[in-house]
Amino acid sequence: MGPISPLLDVLSQPKLRKNMESPAIQKRLKIALILVFFVMGVEVAGGIMAHSLALLSDAAHMLTDAFALSLSLIALTIAAQPSTRTKTFGYHRVEILAALANGILLLLMALGILWEAYHRFTHPQEVQSLIVISVATIGLITNLCVLYFLKDPIHNTHNHDLNLKGAFYHVIGDSLASVAVILGGVAMWMTQWYALDSIIAAVVALVLIWGAQTIIRDAFHVLLEGVPKGISIQEVEKELTSIPEIKDIHELHVWSICSNIYALSTHALVNDQKVNQVETILKDIETLLKDKFNITHSTIQFESNPCSAAGVACDIKH
Repeated sequence: MGPISPLLDVLSQPKLRKNMESPAIQKRLKIALILVFFVMGVEVAGGIMAHSLALLSDAAHMLTDAFALSLSLIALTIAAQPSTRTKTFGYHRVEILAALANGILLLLMALGILWEAYHRFTHPQEVQSLIVISVATIGLITNLCVLYFLKDPIHNTHNHDLNLKGAFYHVIGDSLASVAVILGGVAMWMTQWYALDSIIAAVVALVLIWGAQTIIRDAFHVLLEGVPKGISIQEVEKELTSIPEIKDIHELHVWSICSNIYALSTHALVNDQKVNQVETILKDIETLLKDKFNITHSTIQFESNPCSAAGVACDIKH
């Protein structure tokens, strides 16, 4: 996203920030969001008219797309907000809190769909198959349009923004769900086996549960200051100690401020040197962390004598 504070501007990614704050990208995201809300409304209306739980569950899946796109837009707005004396890391964690709330909401919706699917499977009711096919086709076409509008922002941000990538894959998943609903509608039209509507709804609900638990798990991981996915503490330590001037690394902590801003703090044992010599080492560390691990905010404490605390990640007492 953007820099956490003016002090950290030198550690931010100017080119990425400029791309992410581009009005053209925000405009494309807004158009995609409008399309998603449109087709979601159509699927809700169609599901009610056709008595199709499959369409309603697909509309719930569309809600995840709408949330993912909204999260990207919110992230752009948050990135423009400066940090304050009481919010020194800015408001980036709002993204994670929103993701947690979304995951819980999706889980509850999916469980509700599964419960309704069970009742409808045991007591099938007639489904207007042609309406299901028509509405799901509209949904599929709209999803393809949304993918077109998301393709350019994905390309311009060099795939660094996880929210945008998440939204992109959400829409791909929903496109596949729409195809399943269309095929189910055709099968019901040909066979009048209306229990199939409940089966499709249950499958979509299971997909929603999988997505919800992933969102909840990832949100908790960030809130618990977990090491970002794709980063190994051992690898970071190995790379840092490969710098000739660094004799040892300890009190090493790596965490996520939000989905794509990583931070690090550590103690580095070096030979007793002048301050201007240490600044050169600091520059080497910052360059290494940014290039190899995409860590753009780091706090390094240099020491000339071994620390009494043992181990790479020293225990923090409550």
